[in-house]
Amino acid sequence: MSLVTEARRRAATALGAVEGEAVAARLELRQADLAATLEQVYGAKVDAADLVERLVDRVLDAACSRPKPLRVLDRRREIDPSWFQDPATIGYVCYADRFAGDLSGVRRRLDYLGELGITYLHLMPLLRPRDGDNDGGYAVVDYGSVDPRLGTMADLVNLAGDLHSRGMSLCIDLVLNHTAAEHPWALAAAAGDPAYRAFYRVFADRELPDRFERTLPEVFPDQAPGSFTQVDGVGWVWATFNDYQWDLDWSNPEVFDAMLTVVLDLANRGVDVLRLDAAPFLWKREGTDSQNQPEVHLILQALRACCAIAAPGVLFKAEAIVAPQQLTQYLGAHDRFRPECDLAYHNQLMVTLWSTLATRDVTLARQSLTNLRPAPSSTAWVTYLRCHDDIGWAVSDEDARAVGLDPAAHRRFLSDFYSGAHPGSFARGALFQLNPRTGDSRISGTAAALCGLDAARSAGDDEEVAIALRRLLMLYSVVYSFGGIPLLYMGDELALPNDERRAQSAGQAEDNRWMHRPRMDWAAAQRRHEPASVEGRAFAGIAGMAAARARLAVLQSGTGPEVLDTGDRRVLAFARRHPGASGLVALANFSDDPVLLPRETALPGLSLEARVVQSSESTELTAYDVALPSWGHAWVTDP
Repeated sequence: MSLVTEARRRAATALGAVEGEAVAARLELRQADLAATLEQVYGAKVDAADLVERLVDRVLDAACSRPKPLRVLDRRREIDPSWFQDPATIGYVCYADRFAGDLSGVRRRLDYLGELGITYLHLMPLLRPRDGDNDGGYAVVDYGSVDPRLGTMADLVNLAGDLHSRGMSLCIDLVLNHTAAEHPWALAAAAGDPAYRAFYRVFADRELPDRFERTLPEVFPDQAPGSFTQVDGVGWVWATFNDYQWDLDWSNPEVFDAMLTVVLDLANRGVDVLRLDAAPFLWKREGTDSQNQPEVHLILQALRACCAIAAPGVLFKAEAIVAPQQLTQYLGAHDRFRPECDLAYHNQLMVTLWSTLATRDVTLARQSLTNLRPAPSSTAWVTYLRCHDDIGWAVSDEDARAVGLDPAAHRRFLSDFYSGAHPGSFARGALFQLNPRTGDSRISGTAAALCGLDAARSAGDDEEVAIALRRLLMLYSVVYSFGGIPLLYMGDELALPNDERRAQSAGQAEDNRWMHRPRMDWAAAQRRHEPASVEGRAFAGIAGMAAARARLAVLQSGTGPEVLDTGDRRVLAFARRHPGASGLVALANFSDDPVLLPRETALPGLSLEARVVQSSESTELTAYDVALPSWGHAWVTDP
């Protein structure tokens, strides 16, 4: 009996003939690609046909046990596969505990998110982590349970249901590259179980680790130098991030099988989007940096195919903070498009925005954003200004040199500027993971602090406060209009400052990233309806962008922006086009000075009837020109 015939029979028995046919059709569509992918990755180790049969059996179990409300959601999303590309899709990113205490608290705050137009909630790591240091929750000991401080898996299921009833989707983190050293798999490996020892990369001595480390970069050179840790009675274990995070050996097909089970279980709990953490690190190869290897993409494609058969309404989001030329591959942009991840972080846009804010010159931004390979039309970027992590200066050497910059010197300048060391800097960030050998460093700090708001408030300078707020909103105007799903990081809508109390919390004093992971200030949130307050101005600005965006079909994802050259190095401009919608041009002034642009240069392709649909105060559009205030922005579209 063929796999498709068996799938039809099993699914029809469990779900009915119509559902059975749908499952069989999805398997028939994906089977060839799944078999070919697994053959390339694992064919030298196992019989790929047997592996496919075993994995399909697991997929069918998941499909047959998928709850009916989720199958209904699947059907809607299969009919409209671009559902996540809708311009009304706007994300919010937060830690559940820092936002609302626990998962039940999050459920009580959904009206607040509704005020911001949020339809996509990304809760930072909430699966059960190890006790003590856990890399902010990314050292997981149990993929099948929630951190007990946040609630239970039942609470997560209930939250997903509440979100779905409001037309919202739920995203959570799934750490693919490693487990905590206390995970049952790791404990069994440490106890000598050969099956689980094979789940990890373990070496008897330093010979191979030394060879690998000749070309491996250090992720945390300050707190966790090197990529291996010595474990008594076990040997040298590959640990890319921290000694308590053991890298899984994805060259073992049993690891793929085990992690597929995790993926399918979370999908059946109501999770809509899985953020695949540390995806580029899955495959190791001597003589390389062991990132972005071809097998990584094959593994993700196979996981994608399996999930699409059982839970077609679920999306994958790649956490791939990699070089620009490698980024779109995680969206399936290879020589031949192969479904991989549906979403990926537009890290290049984020870095470009902060770089341009410091230099007040958009030349490098135009260079890097123009050269980036477009995302496939069936996928979407997630655009963002800030996240839970530090900011690394991923400016390509080629782009920097193309505009006359020394790449290393420019990266040092950015770290100096945002740490406040550069003369005249308005930013109040902090260096993170300074590497004394290379001089490289990254930056921590809230978006508001990096825009100058903390410094302005400390000085009691109301004019500088207003300028810093304009910087913040101008940056978010780009995030909300550039193309893709915009993500709002918790607290930015209130312009929350750096958390100076973090040093009082255990496990946070030595990691300054906690300065931009503050607890939600609900007293500050109460001021969001006071128009003259900082919180009120920030909230109104962000909510206004969401409302404007939801009405603009031209901001549908799936088509990228056209970066424009206005002839003014202070203004970032780009056009958005979409079939059946009026064109739009977005303008952002990265300057302390107001800018006056000729209309025909600033708004190519737009008619004299074009109007401003979203902007900062004091923006003016006449028949002849466009006037932007300092750090101002505007979205202009035809009627």
